[in-house]
Parts: sequence; structure tokens; C-alpha cells
Amino acid sequence: MAQIKFGTDGWRAAIAEDYTFENVRKVSQALVTYMQAIGREKDGLVVGYDTRFNSEHFAAAVAEVAAANGIHTYLTHSFTPTPVISHAIIEKKAGMGAVITASHNPSTDNGFKVKPHYGGSASPEIIAEIEKRLDSEVKRMPFNQALKEGLVEYFDPSAPYFAQLGRMVDLEAIKAADLTLVVDAMYGAGQGYFPRILTPGNVTVAELHGTRNPIFPGMHNPEPIARNLGELIKLLTDSPSSEVGIANDGDADRVGIVDENGRFMNQLEVFALLALYLLEVKGERGPIIKSVSTTSMVDRLGQLYGVEVHETPVGFKYIGPKMMETNALIGGEESGGFGFRGHIPERDGILSGLFIADMMIKLKKTASELLQYLFDKVGPHYYDRIDLQFEQGKRNDIIQHVRHNPPKTIAGIPVIRQHDEEFKYYTEDGSWLLIRFSGTEPILRVYTETIEEAKVQAFLDEGRKLTGV
Repeated sequence: MAQIKFGTDGWRAAIAEDYTFENVRKVSQALVTYMQAIGREKDGLVVGYDTRFNSEHFAAAVAEVAAANGIHTYLTHSFTPTPVISHAIIEKKAGMGAVITASHNPSTDNGFKVKPHYGGSASPEIIAEIEKRLDSEVKRMPFNQALKEGLVEYFDPSAPYFAQLGRMVDLEAIKAADLTLVVDAMYGAGQGYFPRILTPGNVTVAELHGTRNPIFPGMHNPEPIARNLGELIKLLTDSPSSEVGIANDGDADRVGIVDENGRFMNQLEVFALLALYLLEVKGERGPIIKSVSTTSMVDRLGQLYGVEVHETPVGFKYIGPKMMETNALIGGEESGGFGFRGHIPERDGILSGLFIADMMIKLKKTASELLQYLFDKVGPHYYDRIDLQFEQGKRNDIIQHVRHNPPKTIAGIPVIRQHDEEFKYYTEDGSWLLIRFSGTEPILRVYTETIEEAKVQAFLDEGRKLTGV
């Protein structure tokens, strides 16, 4: 019997091993039983899915369970980006939502994200209540019967989402710009969205990997980081006319940016740029929410612009609620997921890419010039991470090893403090090192951000030694 356990953002597992129709229905029943317990069943359930193997059929299985429990289901008519589904939950005033996606995981996985009525990631408290109900007796109505009885309704959520984008960013200015964008959809659910949003117009939008291919060929996984964006990086490097590359992950809630020279702009740089865009270009003010694994550059921006910066554990299940609590301007995490005030308390990789394009236009700067503009304000910062696989049974041993061997120096630089709850170490020169276990995979991650590029590898090497992996 598979153990169904939600991680940083949803439940993910290997298809056909633990991720089966039986288990998807079990999670669906737990979700709708929770909806009934809190009195949201009359508001309906929004269900969407990504481009992974069998995702549409797993989504139909969710709808079958909801229908058998008398809950009206709005099922997306095709694969759809997660932020578009999250927006639809708010637009329809639905009780909750479910998204069949494993986000950036390898092609062998699929997953189940839960979205409450506010369209964000479910909080730890909500997930705990759903997990309590995993033993509920599963009810099921045949899909065609549910359609015939009107308990399942297909819908296209794109038009209201496009209208929302028009309220969030100056789309007309981007359309009118003499700008060439290269978009890498990574075979994911965001394919076709940038061309639909920005055409007709003067701007040129070229799309890579804009077809459905559940094995994500040529990439380890659909995560918008440098190792998976070789084709995009080469195109920007070789083509003098292409000015910026925008990549989205498998469900398009994350973004990766490549500048006009083919340099991948890491996620910490992009977070700081987005915060600077909102603070300076749009002139907005409000708290910034960051996860423990992301950049100290936003702390410096908070000082410069007089706004608070709050730090949370990793995951939008923590960031989103904190954004709502504080009416935050922006929330972000190291994985390349960023959420914005006035939109949804959730990551949106499509809107993030549009903001970067608008920043280039408004400041009349190339992508590389934007980064220098940021560094002129906060000083240069350099980041990298390594992912280490380990045997799941050794997890506790590794934790104990790290816990009982805190470093006094890293790369010869004294450690001045350690984070209260995380294996994060701060050195006297303003750099930091973090050791953290993935919430969704048997992977140990070592992160660092330094103020000198030459120190990055030395910090990562010492972090790996600390883990003993």
C-alpha cells in the first residue's frame, strides 16, 4: 500500500507505481470530504491538468469522484497552466481546485496540487485536514454519466486570465515594442500562451518546444534552469536579433530568464529584478516575502525602498498565506516561482516573464543591463546549488550528521550565525550556505549565495562535505 504524503507543493509520485487511478481517486475523495466538512461543496470544484502522461484521464478521475459526491466540477477543456487554473478558482468563486501536475519533476512522475478558494497553494493546516481523510470510502460516478447529468462541465479559463494580465501589466506597450522574445514552453502546459497574449503586434514571439511530449526530450526534467535550457541559451547566444529568452516549467508557474548574450539569469537575480520592477518602475510599496532559500538582495532592496521583508520556510504553502496576511507586494522562492499583489497568492511564470519584458521596455535597457542596474543598487551577488540524490532510508542519518557538525568556518570565512530552524549558515562577509531536503523527491539540495563569484564553488564543496553524501 502506497503512502500518500503531500510535500512542499502537493502529492507527487511515480506513475503506475504509487501514482495510480486508485490513489488519485483516494486523494480526490479526501479533498471533497474536506470540502463538505467546511461547507464549500456547493461552490463547486475547478479541475485542471498539465501535459504529462495520462494527465487528462487522471483529471477525469477527480471529476468522477466529485460528481459522485454531488459536487459540480469545472474541468478545463485542455491542458492548462496552473496559474490560469488558480485564477479560474477565484473568478468562478469555486470552493476549491485540483491540478493534476508534477510541476518540474521528471517525466516518470505525476502529481496532485490542491488549491483552496483563494487560488493559492494549500496551507499546511489544510493539507493536514485532507490527509486525515485519506481513508474515506471512495465514491465514483462514470464520467460520461457525470457529463450527461451536468455535474461535470468543460470550460476554457484563458479569456478571464488574459483580461487579468491586462490589468496587471502594460500589454499594449509590450505588443508595440520592437522586441524579440524567445519563449521555451518546455513541452509544458504554457505552450502557445505568449503568442496568444502578445499577437497581433509589433513584438516578435518565437516559441520553442511548443508541442505536447510527456517525456520532455532533451531535458532532465521540465525545470527552467540552465542545464535544461541548452537550446534556448544557444539560440540567444547565436542570434543577434533575439533580445530575451523566457522559459516556463511543466505547469508554467515558474520562470527562467536568459539574457541577450545567452547568459542564464539565475532565479535569485530574477526575484530581485521583479521586486525592483514593482518598487521602481511601477512605484508600488508593500512587504516582500521570501523563502529561506532565496536571495538577500531583496533584503537590501527592502532597506533602500523602506519596505518590510519577511522570511518563510520553502514553499508557496507558506509564502502565499504570508502574502495575504501582509498584503505583500511580491512573494518569491529560489525555484523561480513568484507571486504578485492584486493577482493570485501563487506563482505565475507567465506574468513574471511579461514583467521582465515590460521592465526592459520601460527602462530602455537590455536584459543584461537590467542586471547591472540591480547590482549597482545592491552590490553583486552570485548563486548556485547542487542536487544530491540519496537513499531514502538514510535521510535521518544525514540530518543527524549535519545537525551535530555545524561549521565554524566556510571556505575559510567565519560563520557568524545559524538560522533558528534551518541548516543555513551566514558568514561574516554577507554570504550564506543552506542545506535542505526536497519536500517532494529523495534529493538533498545545497544552496549558496556569495558576494564574490570565485567563492561559489568553494561554498558548495564545503556544503557537500557537511552532508556526508
